[in-house]
Amino acid sequence: MDRADFAARIDHTVLGPETTPADASRIVREAADYGLNACVPPCYVAEVVDEAPAVTVMTVVGFPHGQHDPEVKREEAVEAWEDGADELDVVLNVGRVKAGEDRAVVDELAELVAAVPVPVKVIVEAPLLTEDEKRRAGEAAVEADADYLKTGTGFAGPATVEDVELLAEYLPVKASGGIGTAEAARAMLDAGATRIGASAGVELVEGFN
Repeated sequence: MDRADFAARIDHTVLGPETTPADASRIVREAADYGLNACVPPCYVAEVVDEAPAVTVMTVVGFPHGQHDPEVKREEAVEAWEDGADELDVVLNVGRVKAGEDRAVVDELAELVAAVPVPVKVIVEAPLLTEDEKRRAGEAAVEADADYLKTGTGFAGPATVEDVELLAEYLPVKASGGIGTAEAARAMLDAGATRIGASAGVELVEGFN
């Protein structure tokens, strides 16, 4: 893997509660400069999507807890796509998973996936789940026809090699949370991740050798 291939796997991200329009714009410009993808809050997608047409711009849905009403999540996904988002990272309802309500999880995700013509990553918030719950979340995402699984939002804990290996049994994986060095990113890719979500995207590429 060369530096350009490595960079293309990185989703350069800014999603904190204090994120400003200028922050979102900066992330997209940096993504263009370094060959990264960009992940910005949904409220800024329409403002930044045309700044660098070659950059894959994604946003989040149901962020950060996934407990929006399913119809609201679906409409949020549709609006994000209409605003120009190329991909969507959707938080599943962890509480439904823990309650054993797998059918409700599948139905919610399936309706959302069917509503948009862009790739959907399902954020499972792995640090909060048991192994059985992670597997059921993976099965739900597969049944819903999602495109990726994502380890977490980063707010509940860091991505781990073990979680990447488990989730990769079901779908391609985006590892996200606590990945601040090129070495950490490589470990996730070696474990089976195909994408990396990180606020330190520039640092990851600059640290690649």
